Amino acid sequence: MEGIYLVHLMVMVLSLGLLAGALCQVDDGSDNETTAVYIVTLKQAPASHYYGKLRKNTNVFKHGVPRNPNQFHNRRDNSRSNWSSSSYVARVHDSLLRRVLRGEKYLKLYSYHYLINGFAVLVTPEQASKLSRRREVANVALDFSVRTATTHTPQFLGLPQGAWVKAGGYETAGEGIVIGFVDTGIDPTHPSFADDLSLNSYPVPSHFSGICEVTRDFPSGSCNRKLIGARHFAASAITRGIFNSSQDYASPFDGDGHGTHTASVAAGNHGIPVIVAGHCFGNASGMAPRAHVSVYKALYKSFGGFAADVVAAIDQAAQDGVDVLSLSITPNRRPPGIATFFNPIDMALLSAVKAGVFSVQAAGNTGPSPKSMSSFSPWIFTVGAASHDRVYSNSIILGNNVTIHGVGLAPGTDEDTMLTLVSALHAVNNETTVTTDMYVGECQDSSNFNQDFIEGNLLICSYSIRFVLGVSTVKQAVETAKNLSAAGVVLYMDPFVIGFQLNPIPMSVPGIIIPSPDDSKVLLQYYNSSLERNETTKQITKFGAVASILGGLKANYSNSAPKVMYYSARGPDPEDSFLDDADILKPNLVAPGNSIWAAWSSLGTDSVEFQGENFAMMSGTSMAAPHIAGLAALIKQKFPSFSPSAIASALSSTASLYDNNGGPIMAQRAYANPDLNQSPATPFDMGSGFVNATAALDPGLIFDSSYDDYMSFLCGINGSSPVVLNYTGKNCLSYNSTINGTDLNLPSITIAKLYQSRTVQRSVTNIAGNETYKVGWSAPYGVTVKVVPARFSIASGERQVLSVFFDAIMNSSIASHGRIGLFGDQGHVLNIPLSVIVKVTYNTATNG
Repeated sequence: MEGIYLVHLMVMVLSLGLLAGALCQVDDGSDNETTAVYIVTLKQAPASHYYGKLRKNTNVFKHGVPRNPNQFHNRRDNSRSNWSSSSYVARVHDSLLRRVLRGEKYLKLYSYHYLINGFAVLVTPEQASKLSRRREVANVALDFSVRTATTHTPQFLGLPQGAWVKAGGYETAGEGIVIGFVDTGIDPTHPSFADDLSLNSYPVPSHFSGICEVTRDFPSGSCNRKLIGARHFAASAITRGIFNSSQDYASPFDGDGHGTHTASVAAGNHGIPVIVAGHCFGNASGMAPRAHVSVYKALYKSFGGFAADVVAAIDQAAQDGVDVLSLSITPNRRPPGIATFFNPIDMALLSAVKAGVFSVQAAGNTGPSPKSMSSFSPWIFTVGAASHDRVYSNSIILGNNVTIHGVGLAPGTDEDTMLTLVSALHAVNNETTVTTDMYVGECQDSSNFNQDFIEGNLLICSYSIRFVLGVSTVKQAVETAKNLSAAGVVLYMDPFVIGFQLNPIPMSVPGIIIPSPDDSKVLLQYYNSSLERNETTKQITKFGAVASILGGLKANYSNSAPKVMYYSARGPDPEDSFLDDADILKPNLVAPGNSIWAAWSSLGTDSVEFQGENFAMMSGTSMAAPHIAGLAALIKQKFPSFSPSAIASALSSTASLYDNNGGPIMAQRAYANPDLNQSPATPFDMGSGFVNATAALDPGLIFDSSYDDYMSFLCGINGSSPVVLNYTGKNCLSYNSTINGTDLNLPSITIAKLYQSRTVQRSVTNIAGNETYKVGWSAPYGVTVKVVPARFSIASGERQVLSVFFDAIMNSSIASHGRIGLFGDQGHVLNIPLSVIVKVTYNTATNG
């Protein structure tokens, strides 16, 4: 790398306010050695481990539960923002780099000091090796890339009559809670983030100490009492020379749209009109509409993001005092090493747990194959995507009385009028032919067509792979139809586009997209058979096909839901790069993630079809995760002393197992024709089930785990001691005993390998009134299960240990599932999923 490039790069980084250290450069000569960004962790503990005001033990309960769990409202103190450790730690990092890399070039990007004591630095592999040999250095990890993974869902989740009522109504739902978002930024001008929509006072929580960056793209006044923090992190991307400041914005502003969307799903204001393409689709609200938003932009439209920037964002969010952290991001590859849990992002989030931050992560959009999970660790709450009951259907009625179903958020034509269908291929002007423009049938340029053929008629266009790639757009096809005065537009699916799933797309004129290649053939056969031609010249003399478009603006709420979407990543949780199974259930649960209306950035480019709109309909686990972040804020508001694991327990143990028709939740099993390829969901598809917002605010019993429990789990992984020491500065010898994933006090039990028999214990704590519980269970196939006690009475604040006995009764490597149910006489019902993968009985013979 050229020395002069490093100087230019330093100026570029400094101008963005991103450089935490100094560039050391003494050589102007060229350097052909390959440089890369490394995340260096030091052995000395980070700042968060020393704050006396932080929860020393993330357990909700200290020697049992208080009679009133709300009395331990121990907010983190914002005095830490005044602590001088930040600059001191940065100077220590600079000093180490100068000593180790004396006379060499390097670029320090970040100093991490709150959750991790370390830094990100651009160096050669040889320089990284030098750093790794220093006694002060615990770990050196190569940076890696990451990627991004409503009007009705509050009603579908029962918030207006349930959870919001328990929080005092939507006017106060989430008040006093700060949700942090590591994403693509935010559009601060969107009404979903305004602070003047209520006459009630709206103070910034005293425990929050974040700031708002001020740049040309994010001017002074962008933040308010709703949007209370905004920063951006891009140093790792800049060192690679891939940061485009005009497209990616060197500020917290969202040039993508994804971050604005996720933030509004979790905490967008209540009652914001959703108007897209001139049509009204209702009013939007976040799950916790009164919660505060703080944004940590570390993802960008043109390249995604990098772990070094994400870790810096997480570190800053925890230091600022967020209560909940939402990450709709996943790594681009499975982390290498002895376990997937040991990667910089997961380990930063482990320290966030120690600071009392509840962390939510999208499961990933890599389903439906097994072991496709992209979120691994038990201290991270992993969310898969499910459907909800609202669908937008559209149809076209042909002149031969055949009805074809399709999609498109578009108005219909006059119900009493059948309009003539004209193919774009038959309406080109004299200067245009399919030979000169093979894509003319996609209707992307109105100048290619003869308006006389099209005016007042329905224009037929093809939807090819170019639409999937974003080269061609429905928006442009609609614009072509408008320019030619067409009555509407019909897009049929090219036969080479197989199994592609279309989201409803807004259209400002009557229109429809036919997503099925088979249905598209039906349309074209009818159209071609209705053409009249001159027998001699074969020229078309009459377009005989007619049709009427019913329109797709009106939602249908009779759909069976929820169901796990085909793209939602599945378990079992891979423990390592060899795909060994972990004794951890992933995902934790599923939430609405399909066809979600939410706010959109005014300059968002992630979806061409929604460019220039204030709202967009998006699908993915990225949309599911912020639903849980918002609901976690409601739980935190009601139970301020809840630890992250207590919030996770409340959400998981109360999840629903059934759809809105009373049947089992289904899981789609294939990308092509997913509704024809589905079967009942297992815990590896949906975790504990589909989130039940109202029940989560009154769980009755809590399964709680502490930071030390997670450390004992990590220390129990074979060969992990040096890695644990490297990441946390903690010696595994300081833990008297270690545990495996099965023994973590989670609201689920997963056994990757059951050899003969095993006893597992779970401890529950009563946060409600005195109650008597009966215990029921169904055993996984090939296993017998017994729970002791089968009945227990528990007073408010008391703990009860449950012993679960597993015995393998057959040899099998096929996963099977069961459940334990706890049924309280005061109405509390808890569900504990059981999963056993490999089963080995006493009768197994071993041959030498």
